[in-house]
Amino acid sequence: MKVAMIGTGYVGLVSGACFADFGHTVTCIDKDAGKIERLKAGGIPIYEPGLDVLVAQNVKAGRLFFSTEAREAVREADAVFIAVGTPSRRGDGHADLSYVYAAAEEVAGLVDGFTVVVTKSTVPVGTGDEIEAIFKRVRPDADVAVVSNPEFLREGAAIEDFKRPDRVVVGTDDERARDVMRELYRPLYLNETPMVFTGRRTSELIKYAGNAFLALKITFINEIADLCEAVGADVQQVARGIGLDGRIGNKFLNAGPGYGGSCFPKDTLALVRTARDYGAPVELIETTVKVNDERKRAMARKVIKALDGEVKGKTVGVLGLTFKPNTDDMRDAPSLAIIPALQDKGARVQAFDPEGLSEAKHMLSDVDFREDPYAVAAGADALVIITEWDQFRALDLDRIKLLMRKPVLIDLRNIYKPDDMKARGFEYDSVGRP
Repeated sequence: MKVAMIGTGYVGLVSGACFADFGHTVTCIDKDAGKIERLKAGGIPIYEPGLDVLVAQNVKAGRLFFSTEAREAVREADAVFIAVGTPSRRGDGHADLSYVYAAAEEVAGLVDGFTVVVTKSTVPVGTGDEIEAIFKRVRPDADVAVVSNPEFLREGAAIEDFKRPDRVVVGTDDERARDVMRELYRPLYLNETPMVFTGRRTSELIKYAGNAFLALKITFINEIADLCEAVGADVQQVARGIGLDGRIGNKFLNAGPGYGGSCFPKDTLALVRTARDYGAPVELIETTVKVNDERKRAMARKVIKALDGEVKGKTVGVLGLTFKPNTDDMRDAPSLAIIPALQDKGARVQAFDPEGLSEAKHMLSDVDFREDPYAVAAGADALVIITEWDQFRALDLDRIKLLMRKPVLIDLRNIYKPDDMKARGFEYDSVGRP
């Protein structure tokens, strides 16, 4: 089949490359000429393991193309995917749909013959109705079916998630559109991937409800971690004890500094605003947003407490800046709240991240960015692990201790064992463990 993918951000580029790998002919379209030229030259604008190889293979095979011009690709497409950004709108937290609607208006003027227009961007309930209204206004004669097909990609594992998903959700009541979507995802039938067909509004809400539930689960275990610290229990054992219950499951039960990234913060906030607009407030999620925001500030206070309540004039080393490992995404990362809070109290900060330094330099000021973990440890009064990159799991701790001014390590991801760290002579603090 022929696919036009509007937007070459995280979702658009990964989805386009994977559809091409399924055997479809895909053109990824973006207004950013610099990004398109970089992609044509073999460069990848985001860090995602395996994506560079996947893109190169499908470009070479003649299935994946990049363009700033939508006309030809849209006219020939069986399906046009809208995969542009929906950031939180300044001031009120609603999803900013201006890019989605602009893309829909452009596509409406270009479609030729029956075309399935698929919303891949994460959008509030009712957005598909608005897109349909745009088509009726701009091209009342257009033969289109507007479909919702939310993405469920984890940064750092996006290719695997696309090719071996738990499910594919498609929101449409149009049988022709269902046939097109089945054909697009036909390679997944070999893995017996469930295809869940629903109404369009239901599909839109599934995405928000799923992310909100996971954010709630993370926030729950973080609050339990605080209770564990107060009563002398171990949150990792609590998480294991409840996670073995099949009704609960063990995923997203790792205590830490709070959730971040491109999805959970903006999607929980958008769901809260949508629910308020419809007079059906989701108070659990409202509380989740509030608790998670406070969580990040609490982690800065944890670091200060580990340094006897005073960081003024002291050097704090930070390992990990991105919101999670295996990505360069800094959006709403805990480091963006923790580091400024430490700086406000007079701390000097030196930091390292395997992939996030380029982005971090635009988002953090007065930070001494260094080339590896050992350079970060050099002369530090404390070392803080914020992101659990694999290379931080096997540090030469004896070397780290010798480099530091004081052997104080605050492990916000519970990478190391308290007894081992104590035996090595560290003053060690972690999350939710005695």
